Amino acid sequence: MTETVGDGGPHGERLHPARVGSPRLEGAELAALAAEIPEWRVVAEDGVERLERTFRMPSYRAALGFTLAVGRLAEAADHHPAILTEFGRVTVRWWTWTVRGLHRNDIVMAAKTDRLFEARQWEAG
Repeated sequence: MTETVGDGGPHGERLHPARVGSPRLEGAELAALAAEIPEWRVVAEDGVERLERTFRMPSYRAALGFTLAVGRLAEAADHHPAILTEFGRVTVRWWTWTVRGLHRNDIVMAAKTDRLFEARQWEAG
């Protein structure tokens, strides 16, 4: 059975090592898991699929705070996204370079990023 965000899946799931040759998320499996993080979209860059979401922020200071919070999340997981910080928004892209595409870890990290944004704890710092 596939875990979903609704039953505690990607939000609380631990990451699994992704090595060269690990399976990529594709087709029906990717569609089912992507449905659990509806604010994210799958984009392709240089033939590599990535998850992308732009988070709206009230100020540049808030954008920096969120960027740092995502950075701490990434460091704790040893899985690092591309982050673009601008006035009023932060764009986060998750993918796994070892599989040249999307891995379940990217879904997990996108869900954790959503939870981080919703908790808004980064605003206090």
